[in-house]
Amino acid sequence: MPYLACTGCGKKYPLERHLRCGDCGEPLEVRYEALTPPARIEEEPCFIARNANIFPFPDFRPELSLGEGATPLLEAVHLAEETGIAEIYLKNETVNPTWSFKDRGTSLGIQAALQFGLTRVGTVSSGNMAASLAAFAARAGLEAYVYVAGDIPEGKIAPIAIYGPRLSRGIGDYGRLYYNALALGEKRGIYFISSDNPFRVEGQKTVAYEIFDQLDYEPLDFIILPVSSGGNMAAVIKGCEEMEELGLIKKAPLVIGVQAAGCSPIARAVAEGREKVEPFPNPATIAHAIANPFPPSGNRILRKVREGRADVITVTDEEIIAAQAFLAQKEGLFVQPAGAAPVAAIRKLAAAGRLKPEHRIAAILTGSGLKDTGALAHHHLEVVSVPVDELG
Repeated sequence: MPYLACTGCGKKYPLERHLRCGDCGEPLEVRYEALTPPARIEEEPCFIARNANIFPFPDFRPELSLGEGATPLLEAVHLAEETGIAEIYLKNETVNPTWSFKDRGTSLGIQAALQFGLTRVGTVSSGNMAASLAAFAARAGLEAYVYVAGDIPEGKIAPIAIYGPRLSRGIGDYGRLYYNALALGEKRGIYFISSDNPFRVEGQKTVAYEIFDQLDYEPLDFIILPVSSGGNMAAVIKGCEEMEELGLIKKAPLVIGVQAAGCSPIARAVAEGREKVEPFPNPATIAHAIANPFPPSGNRILRKVREGRADVITVTDEEIIAAQAFLAQKEGLFVQPAGAAPVAAIRKLAAAGRLKPEHRIAAILTGSGLKDTGALAHHHLEVVSVPVDELG
């Protein structure tokens, strides 16, 4: 029988709408007395139906899926050539329904809300999760409350508002917005499906299962992904641990989270050997999607670092922009700055000798470049005007 357990103190809770531990305040996660592997991608196209064996509820509504999951895993031929690493794979999450990895977690979070008989859902987001929740809530006929960072670029607002949520800017400290929204949810009956919602994490863990499914469960040395709040990174680690427990893989890969140097509270805590994350002062980075100054799952990630399951590093904005250009111009993939961070990390780690030619690596590209076209101003892009009559 599935249940919830605190990732900090281990306290157990029933499978209900709890979000964080009442004793220590740390995130909860779903745990199982027994798991069986999900269906293979080629056997079951529906995300919900395919992963039913690694999800906590007995009954789902597959018709509420928007076609999330089953995203391509591509060989990074040119990146491998540049770095000298034989095998690098790119998990292209930009082709999810709302163009980001968030749709996996939202899908299951909405199913959880329906299981609990709820009619209002909410989220706190820097952009990607806002659009995802609004879209899936619209499909399910639920009322959506979306709170975005006060400094979110204008170009991100309309693509969220089009789904019809109750959309608000959170003016002030974005790190506090998450916790204040949870308090609001308790008062107004809004079920928040934000970064560390335990059912959202269950949906997000499927990206790890898919990567190994697409590799026929051959071993990987590293999975590298951007990290902001820490929820998605925790989900990937959880998925790898479950596959290890199931015997699908012999050893879980080291999961490396990548933060922008201009907002890197988890990486700073790792570098300084701290047990708890502290708020990052004056965050400033082009990678808005991972600019969370006080990540709610930060301590959870630090525990996984101490267990030897994970690491967190930083890359600069200049390295991110260079990686974004490389992906577009060499691999044909246009991702937002946060989505390029793992490739910036691979280039940086390879140059430093930490990644070796024999390593097998998967990088998760989390969001489409169309999510943040303002970043294009940082590239030297040229367009030549040609008289039509001179052609031909």
